[in-house]
Amino acid sequence: MTELSKPSQLLLKSVNQLFDFQFYIPSYQRGYRWTETEVTQLLQDIWQFTMRDGKLTGEFYCLQPIVVIEKKVDNIVKWEVIDGQQRLTTLYLILKKLQNQIDSSKKNIKEICYETRSDSWNFLQEVENKNEEEAKQNVDYWHIWNAYKTILKWFQDKADNSGNATPSAFIAPSVLNDTKVIWFEVSKEENNNHYDIFTRLNSGKIPLTNAELVKALFLQKSNFADEKVTLKQIQIASEWDMIEKTLQDDAFWYFIYNPTNPLKYDNRIEYIFDLMKNRTRESEFYHTYNEFYKEFSISENKSNNKPDIDKIWLSIKQYFLNFEEWFKDYVLFHYVGFLIDCGKPIYQLKEAKEGNIEKNILPKSKIEFKNYLIEEIKENQVKFHIDSLDYPKDKHKIRKVLLLFNIQTVLETQKSDMRFPFHKYKAEDWDIEHIRSQNDQNETGKITNQDEWADDIHDFFVGSTDRIEIQKFVDKSETLPKIKEICKALLDYQNEIDKNQKQQNFNAVYEKVSDYFNESDNESEKQSNKLDNINTISNLALLDATTNRSYGNAFFPIKRKRIIENDKNGIFVPICTKNLFLKYYSKKLGEVMYWNNDDANDYLQAIKETLSDFLPNENFNAIDAIIEQTKEE
Repeated sequence: MTELSKPSQLLLKSVNQLFDFQFYIPSYQRGYRWTETEVTQLLQDIWQFTMRDGKLTGEFYCLQPIVVIEKKVDNIVKWEVIDGQQRLTTLYLILKKLQNQIDSSKKNIKEICYETRSDSWNFLQEVENKNEEEAKQNVDYWHIWNAYKTILKWFQDKADNSGNATPSAFIAPSVLNDTKVIWFEVSKEENNNHYDIFTRLNSGKIPLTNAELVKALFLQKSNFADEKVTLKQIQIASEWDMIEKTLQDDAFWYFIYNPTNPLKYDNRIEYIFDLMKNRTRESEFYHTYNEFYKEFSISENKSNNKPDIDKIWLSIKQYFLNFEEWFKDYVLFHYVGFLIDCGKPIYQLKEAKEGNIEKNILPKSKIEFKNYLIEEIKENQVKFHIDSLDYPKDKHKIRKVLLLFNIQTVLETQKSDMRFPFHKYKAEDWDIEHIRSQNDQNETGKITNQDEWADDIHDFFVGSTDRIEIQKFVDKSETLPKIKEICKALLDYQNEIDKNQKQQNFNAVYEKVSDYFNESDNESEKQSNKLDNINTISNLALLDATTNRSYGNAFFPIKRKRIIENDKNGIFVPICTKNLFLKYYSKKLGEVMYWNNDDANDYLQAIKETLSDFLPNENFNAIDAIIEQTKEE
């Protein structure tokens, strides 16, 4: 990807200012191809801006960039349009419609010269006098003519719908003065790369990002005194790369960013910019760039008509370094990371730490900020009694509790330097699932992929899904009778051709497996293996989609086997999920292959004890101990 980082100019220009230029459309660009959809959308956007109440002085509507490079054509200076031809041509056509409302001294853009089909300029100039037959002479004419007809129809519809015969008079000033384009002039040093730039911008329609434009703002030569230009550019570029490199580390990135965010970032530093400039999903695409452009224009300490680059750049570094400080602090990392995962906006946390004079928020010390985070979690995230939570109705609440249980468990073992890996947690599909299956109550209809279920049972007993190996296992004299019976029944199911008989075989083997995983020498013990309620938090854990296979919830020992294998192979397993499947929370040394009421109650008690300072009506002091340990920092 070509990086556009050395423009000789990066400016905002009103449509009115475009009158001063002659444009050249090179042959590597396709002809004009905008349809009614794109033309109408542009007009609607400008109209909505024009008619919006409460606009601020100097506010404008910003179009995407026009990327240009200075070029001599027949000894005349023209501007080669690397990107933006469609917008430029459409603006020309809109101005043709509005020419009666435009100052007669500036009727329109001087010229748009096309290297291919050079007579397109003549057609554009006379488009209002052209008919359908003339438009059909070539495809470029046809699209230009249809775009102009779309513009005429849009203005007529506006007049008819509003009862106002002159919508042109309202919109003309907005088009001329309050509609601006980002003028991105490629430097002469990049002259040989202009085709590469065109390809980058048009392959897959990748627009210039806010980050690229902001970087260009900082690196313009005109920002600096001549003797300092190179040194300052190198400094900013180097520090920019350092910040981007840190943000590209997923461990850092997913600490401050949620994948659910509708705004996605290739250049992750843009996320910092968006936070600084309050960009939202509803903001226009170049909101962040426009806000930085304004800051460059009104910089308080301007001297010699140059913005205070040091001050603006320092504000960016300080914003980033604040997050880096949280990341390096063991306790802040976990509590901030938890709150961000719960949807707490990170800029609100920053405001709580740094203070806000306008909102009467005082800055906090590190200890005060940690206490604030604990109260925020306690009062706004887990302020409910966990015994009454019911799945799936309370799924989101349960997820918060289980995540906090994992995080607090890690915090209580901080001497091991273990950290909860938010990047692994967020990158994979972890969700709330049952520890003891919903399907172990003879509910065969819930098994959506019976062959996959059968393979898992074979793999559990035999260590293989190969039918020859399974048959050898069944034929061994030392194989336990019940296991031999199950494996043989599974083979009968898998080898059956008749669909109805195959289903009957599956139902039968399912009964055998279910009975095996719940067997006991006496009826009272067998009954104790049952759970009172499988949908309470005492039977729920964070499980990934692979472990909880697509055929439906697996039996407890199947999940346990896969959890152990994942942990042995270095695959991330939340610490509390691993602990419960290894029966660390169970106080009785019972059967490791079952999850019963005693296990569930011990697990629930462990959650309550670990989260005692967060949950209502508990009096444990785990958090106080953590705070005391960090006071010496």
